[in-house]
Amino acid sequence: MTTQSIRIHTASSDETRRLGTMVGRALAEPASIGLTGDLGCGKTVFVQGLARGLAVPDRYAVTSPTYTLINEYPGRLPFFHVDLYRITGADELTDIGMDDLAAGRGVIVIEWAERLPPELLSFDMAASIDMTGDFTRTFRFFFYRRPSGNLIRDLKNNFNADEE
Repeated sequence: MTTQSIRIHTASSDETRRLGTMVGRALAEPASIGLTGDLGCGKTVFVQGLARGLAVPDRYAVTSPTYTLINEYPGRLPFFHVDLYRITGADELTDIGMDDLAAGRGVIVIEWAERLPPELLSFDMAASIDMTGDFTRTFRFFFYRRPSGNLIRDLKNNFNADEE
């Protein structure tokens, strides 16, 4: 059940990265985040900011794991970046170790989250990203089980945010 949702507009890649950084800084315990949106909508740019907010060292280039499927980074919490774009069936998820990741020992962010069977992982937070122009994006965040009051307040104070 959705506990709260918020809509945020970003006007540049830098602003999208800053949004991710703010979300990453707010995470104090393991969490699962699902991202959906068309190719080129900014999922990986958001994840780059999220990694910085989780204190992933700058020496790690945070890139889309489209071909490796999972990238793992050190930070305040272990950080796993998953890209399901090339996944065609549930059996492939077992092959790449999604069961282990779903155990929740760190922060896991999944691009193309709609390809994940709902019984495999319940998200703590999800974001749907829409391209509204060449550089502008609209993020619709959905907050599930985890308390999100401080993060929502911070997002409202720092971005053009609308509560839904």
